[in-house]
Amino acid sequence: MEKIPMTELGFTRLEKELKNLKSVERPSIIAQISEARAHGDLSENAEYHAAKEKQSFVEGRIMELEAVISRAEVIDLKDHAAEHIKFGATVKLIDEESEEEITYQIVGDYEADINRGLISNSAPIGRALIGKTAGTSVEVTTPKGIRYYEVLKVEYK
Repeated sequence: MEKIPMTELGFTRLEKELKNLKSVERPSIIAQISEARAHGDLSENAEYHAAKEKQSFVEGRIMELEAVISRAEVIDLKDHAAEHIKFGATVKLIDEESEEEITYQIVGDYEADINRGLISNSAPIGRALIGKTAGTSVEVTTPKGIRYYEVLKVEYK
């Protein structure tokens, strides 16, 4: 089984989500199913079918999270003090065309969230940044075409 690289914060978030699903969501759905069963005929009971569908989703997510957590390899960012961009680096970039500054942290696939500035190490920009240093220009092929960024700063938090 292949290990899944992950930051400590990402690992903690997944554990927290798993705990919530098991200790809050699962019991709540069981109660909803019991209540819906009490209403009688299950073949035409929309509440029952909705609760069963939600149960199926939650159980699937629990299985997924357990598999990911069991294969997680938490990368200790305190050991990283390099000037080269590696997994876990927080990178400040400037879009050479628009002059817009952006900051991303390079993380694993399961913790990536572009809205929070977390990009996957397997995303086009994440792959393009790995190994680069501050002052380097980076060409990234994106779905919207080729973009050019300059790396302004690399740090490990």
